[in-house]
Amino acid sequence: MAKTYYELLEVPQTASADEIKRAFRREIAKYHPDKVQHLGQEFQEIAATRAAELTRAYKTLTEPAARADYDAEVESPAAPAARRPASQPPSSAPSSASRRAPEAEPPPSPGGSVFSQERAGASDLVRRATVMRFRQVLDAEFGRCEELTLTGFEISCVPKPPFWSLKLPPRVLGRFVPQVDGPAVTETWTMATRMPKDNQRDLCVFLMGPAIAPAGELAAAISDQRRKPMAAGGKLIMVPVNTRTWSAHVPTDAPPVVKSLLTRLKSA
Repeated sequence: MAKTYYELLEVPQTASADEIKRAFRREIAKYHPDKVQHLGQEFQEIAATRAAELTRAYKTLTEPAARADYDAEVESPAAPAARRPASQPPSSAPSSASRRAPEAEPPPSPGGSVFSQERAGASDLVRRATVMRFRQVLDAEFGRCEELTLTGFEISCVPKPPFWSLKLPPRVLGRFVPQVDGPAVTETWTMATRMPKDNQRDLCVFLMGPAIAPAGELAAAISDQRRKPMAAGGKLIMVPVNTRTWSAHVPTDAPPVVKSLLTRLKSA
């Protein structure tokens, strides 16, 4: 079922015009061209479509006559609960101060909830674009992969070896995080060790995100993890990737396929 205009803006049906205006600014910021220009054309079109939907919702809900007509047509399960029953005395209706409470909130700051919601929406768009791009690259490199389900990873690929080669290609895991840093390396490494054991294959883990810590921090975190035994068999190679530039910190012992995949990612 398509979302109502209220659901698109994530406001209740009783929201004031000012609340709708703030919600519109918060939501439209997630799909600003500056935030999706580095993504593929498909996701830029998705962002443009959603921005148009949000604009239409905003214009409708901030124009009293248009909003009244819309409210009369829309069927929302939450509408009866959101409206005051006709029998309810006016004195029990929410006070003006309580309805306008959100205006008392401090201006958005880097640690504020509005900023967090905006970043979350943008991050989700980047995550979906990254996963799609990575899948396309894996298909181009290996053909079809056997997909496994491993908690915490968007991609888990076990490639089939070419018929002319007896060497098994490495297994590949892909995980998207907002910030590629030491703690993300540690967490991802721990999750990757839950991969079913296979002594004949290495395990290449691509840890991808739009923000990345300094090389020294990443190298130290990876070095700490490498001291631990590898229960999943083979050797684990962690590859931190910056999805803004598709540059990566490639370990010196990484198999050639890692560089091949990164080359494809940059040119995809």
